[in-house]
Amino acid sequence: MAPMIYTLYGFAIFFFVFWCGIWILHLIAIFYGKYRLHSKVTPLVSDVPYPGVSIIKPLMGVDPHLFSNLETFFTMNYPKYELLFCIEDDTDPAIMLVKSLMEKYPKIDARLFIGAAIVGVNPKINNMHHAYEAAIYEFILISDSGIRMKEDTLQDMMNYMSDKTALVHQMPFSADRNGFAATLEKIYFGTAQSRIYLAADFVKINCHTGMSALIRKSVLDEEGGIKTFGCYLAEDFFIAKSFIDRGWKIRICSQPAIQNSGICDINSFQARLTRWAKLRVAMLPVVMFFEPLTECMVIGGCAAWAVGLLFQWDSLGFYLIHILVWFICDWVLLSIVQNGSLPFNKFDFVVGWLFRECSGPYLFLHALFDPTIRWRTRVYKLAWGGIAQEIKPRIKF
Repeated sequence: MAPMIYTLYGFAIFFFVFWCGIWILHLIAIFYGKYRLHSKVTPLVSDVPYPGVSIIKPLMGVDPHLFSNLETFFTMNYPKYELLFCIEDDTDPAIMLVKSLMEKYPKIDARLFIGAAIVGVNPKINNMHHAYEAAIYEFILISDSGIRMKEDTLQDMMNYMSDKTALVHQMPFSADRNGFAATLEKIYFGTAQSRIYLAADFVKINCHTGMSALIRKSVLDEEGGIKTFGCYLAEDFFIAKSFIDRGWKIRICSQPAIQNSGICDINSFQARLTRWAKLRVAMLPVVMFFEPLTECMVIGGCAAWAVGLLFQWDSLGFYLIHILVWFICDWVLLSIVQNGSLPFNKFDFVVGWLFRECSGPYLFLHALFDPTIRWRTRVYKLAWGGIAQEIKPRIKF
C-alpha cells in the first residue's frame, strides 16, 4: 500500500509543479509581449544604404483575398527588394493574378517562376527552389500566400537582423475577419500560440514558423541551400535548428504575421492544427507526453486533484478559479497581440475561447491516432525525427 501512496504523491507533486511552470509561461508571455510587440519602426533615412531583400512567394490557387494580400508586397515602404512568385502548375489561375499586379506596378522588380523542381518531398521547397537559386540579394524573405504586410513590416524585420542573427521571423496572428471561424482563429493565435511563441523566444528556444521568415542567404547556402531541407515537411523548424546549432541567433520582430486567407472555416482550421500537432510529435516525441498538459482544462484538472491530495483544498473550487484566471490572462494577452480593439465582443470571446480550449485535447489525440499528414492533394507519412515520405505521390500528366 505504501508504494502506491508514494506514487500518487509523486504524481501530485509533478502536476502541481508543472501547473506552476505553466503560470510562469503566462506571465512571461504577457510581459514580454507588452515589451516586444508593436514597437515603433524607425523612419527610413534616404542616405543609408539599406540591404536588398529577395521575397519568395510560393502560390497555389486563388482565394478571395489573394489579390489584396499580394498587392501589399508591391506597396511596401522599403528601398530595395525584389518579388519572386513561384507557381507549380502552369494552369494555376494565380498566374494571371500575379501578371496583372506586375502590370499594375511596373516599377517593382518582380519575376514569375512557373514549374517546380524535385529536390525532396516538401512541395513548398520544390516550388520555391528555382526562385531561391535566382535570388540576387543576401537576405531572403519566405512569405506564405495568405500573409498581408504593412508598409513598414519589411523594415521592422530588417531592424532585428543583426550581424549575429541569421533568421528573423514574425509571430503568427490573423487579420480581422467576420464569422465564428475567424474569431476562433484569432483567439487561438492570440492566446495558446502566442503564449508559447513569446515565452520560447524569451528563453531562446526554437519556435520558428516559416509563414514569414527573413533569412540570411549565405548562412543557408553553407547548409547546401534550401533544397537540403526538402526531406522535411516542417522545413522551418529544421532550418532554424541548423542555424542555432552553428551559433547563430534567431529572433522575432515586433510586428506579428497577419494571416488573411480568404478561406476561413472551422474544419480547415482544425485540420491545420491537427497537421501541426502531428509534425511536432514526429520531430519531438516527448511532445506527446507534455503538450496535453499545457491545455487549460487538462492541467487544471490534474492540478485540482493534486492540491486536493497535497493540501486538502477544495478541488472543484480550485479548478473553477484556475479556468477563470486563465481566461482573464488570455484576454489580456490577446489584447496585447491585437494592439487595438478586437473585432468581436466579450461574449464571442467566451464562446470561442471555450470551444478552443475544449477541442484542443481532442485534436491532439486525433493527431496521435492518425499519423498520416494530408497537405492539399498529397498524403505523407512521418518517421521519428521529422523525415517525410509521400504515400501517394502526385501523378503528373
